[in-house]
Amino acid sequence: MWCVIGCVIGDFGTILYFQITGIPWPVLAIMTLAIINGLLTSIMLETFILMRQDFKFVKALKTACGMSFISMVSMEVAMNLTDYLLTGGAMLTWWVVPIMLTVGFLTPWPYNYWRLKKFNQACH
Repeated sequence: MWCVIGCVIGDFGTILYFQITGIPWPVLAIMTLAIINGLLTSIMLETFILMRQDFKFVKALKTACGMSFISMVSMEVAMNLTDYLLTGGAMLTWWVVPIMLTVGFLTPWPYNYWRLKKFNQACH
């Protein structure tokens, strides 16, 4: 859940910025920047949370970066692809946001399930 929240802050913030300012960047450039910012904000949020759990900064950062980068990338790509397919661009509207969040939340589940099962962790 923290991963989704962190990604959404950077991703939606970037899309909203370009939507409000009207800066004429190509959609692919906006979406790429949104994905990068989503990954960075997710890593920052997870690092902060881990530091509050008595992790030292370097260990917290390494752990946050290693907390399944593949999941974060797949979530970001799925959310932005959903936005593009439903709105035709990089646009946040009241009706597309819940769909993007749902798709972004569900997309990494199969990979995360497989990864937990591989390392004999609980998959409940």
